[in-house]
Formats: sequence, structure tokens, C-alpha cells
Amino acid sequence: MGSVRLYGATSGYLELQAPDVAPDAALVLPSTGFGKILQVVSTTKTDTFTASVAQGANTAITGLSVSITPSSATSKVLVQASVSVGKPDGGGVSSFLYLFRGVTQIGLGDTASNRTPISSGVFVDASESLGSVPILFLDSPATTSATTYSINIGHGLGGTTTVNVNRNSSDTDFNYIPRAVSTITVMEVSA
Repeated sequence: MGSVRLYGATSGYLELQAPDVAPDAALVLPSTGFGKILQVVSTTKTDTFTASVAQGANTAITGLSVSITPSSATSKVLVQASVSVGKPDGGGVSSFLYLFRGVTQIGLGDTASNRTPISSGVFVDASESLGSVPILFLDSPATTSATTYSINIGHGLGGTTTVNVNRNSSDTDFNYIPRAVSTITVMEVSA
């Protein structure tokens, strides 16, 4: 019977010997332990979203939320999202994205003087363009209750302007004008 060696990154190895009783026996590894993905829930938004938003404010992106019920209060929740954002109406300005757990903003940058702490953002200058904005955040909700994660959008322009998701700001009916998709996926990770 043969054996399999698993080598470490710097030195040493772990050797697995084949069983003597049956040549087709399976090696069963433990199913418990930290870092195991326990469940995955995802939402995909294919329709467009526009909203008029004042500077310094943000608004929920309709249809871009997902709910998960952790099986343990010690579990982590890995949030992974990709939001397709068009240029806000008006001048070339940044779109700001905010990650929420329920009504609480999470995964924000540091507050520094007048700068705006956000979860992620993009600067899209051309009215026909879209930017794909990623968000990746490992949360510790410390609950076994249903927990909703959602994404809000704002902008960096003074005054009030229209923000766009899954479409660009012109959205003219030509074959070179894109429509896109946005997703949010949450994974429960055992502690």
C-alpha cells in the first residue's frame, strides 16, 4: 500500500498511510473546527436603481439585501458584495457605498477631519460608464437571530443628485450602453 505526504510551508510533513483492510477505503476528515463554511445565502439584483440623495446622506439600494440566521453566536459572517455603479448625475463625482447590519453601519473607514468614512466607493467620470465596486467584510454579529445585511449608496457631490446602480447616468437606448448586475453574498463561518 502507498502513502501520501502533505508538506508544510517551511518544513516537515504529515504522512497518511493507506489502510491495510480495503484498497478503496476513504479517508474521513473531521467535520468540525473553526473556519468551516456552515451556510451561504445570496441575493442578485438585475434591475436598475436610481435615487435622489442629498450630500452627506445615503439611501438603501432596493433589492440588494440578504438575511442569514447564524447557527451559533460565536460564528462570523463573511459579507461579499459587488455593486455596479454609474456616475451620479452632475459632475464627475464619487459614489459612496455603505454596508449595514440591520440599521447599524459596519465596515467603515476611519473618521478623519472632514473626510467621509465609507465601506467602499468608486469614481466614474463618463456618463456611459459603470464601475464595479467590491465590498468584503468579516463581521461578528454575536447572535443566532435572523440578521439582514444591506448596502446603501451616497455620493461626494455638494447638494442633492441622482445616484445610479446597474445602469449608467445616461441610460440611452443604444447597444453600447450597458446594464449590469449587483450581488451580495453572506457566509456563516464557524469560530
